[in-house]
Amino acid sequence: MYHTINLIKESMKTFMTILGLFITSQIFSQGQALGEVIGTIVDPADKTGIPGNFVWIDDDGKKYEAITDIDGKFRISAVPAGEYFVYISNNTDTIKSNSVYVPMDGFGNLGIIIFQTSTTELGTVVIGGDKDYKELILQLNATPTYNLSAADIKKLPIKFDMAAMIAIMSSEVKKTEDGELIFRGSRKGEMIYYLDGVKLNGIQSTPSCSINNMTVYTGGIPAKYGDTLGGVVVVETKSYFDLLREYRIQQSKIED
Repeated sequence: MYHTINLIKESMKTFMTILGLFITSQIFSQGQALGEVIGTIVDPADKTGIPGNFVWIDDDGKKYEAITDIDGKFRISAVPAGEYFVYISNNTDTIKSNSVYVPMDGFGNLGIIIFQTSTTELGTVVIGGDKDYKELILQLNATPTYNLSAADIKKLPIKFDMAAMIAIMSSEVKKTEDGELIFRGSRKGEMIYYLDGVKLNGIQSTPSCSINNMTVYTGGIPAKYGDTLGGVVVVETKSYFDLLREYRIQQSKIED
């Protein structure tokens, strides 16, 4: 009886330790997967920037906010990676933008938003897009960073081959005959993998359907990921909040 009680206690300790590590890794990963949303609000009449507008994202009750500057530009920082609608208010009217995707350590760009309201429904006109702006940011920062979202991965015919997906993200990434990845001619084993904030030797067995975001750094690697002669692959899996956010975005698109 005594040994049975001790065995139960040890099992509970082990379970609580594993649970604590899991929760810690989830908290850490949520803290890592952050990006920003940028854009410019202009007047529909003369297309000049509108200062002083309140801009925010509502993520299941948690708000991320900003105010447009003198040129109508705004930047919402520390936003968890994912897809969102952005709301803009001038204290009288409120409009909702098109949805925007926020990558890890990157920018979701709404381009130029014309503040134009309707008597029947909320709406905006958005000019531009994120592709050109992301390329500009890439050139300015000289940080070779490549990102795949869950939506991108879903469309790939090679989505069940993790190494192949990583290899197509950059011409600097090569897949060897034995399936390993190397960066810019570096030796095997010199690349770093992070899965939900945990450093691993490899992530090839991660199911593609569970990935929310995958980022590959081939240079200008952020200090938080350590030092390496190779590259860094950072994978964030979908959490309950990511799935809930996806569901609400899809429902809102259907209603619109």
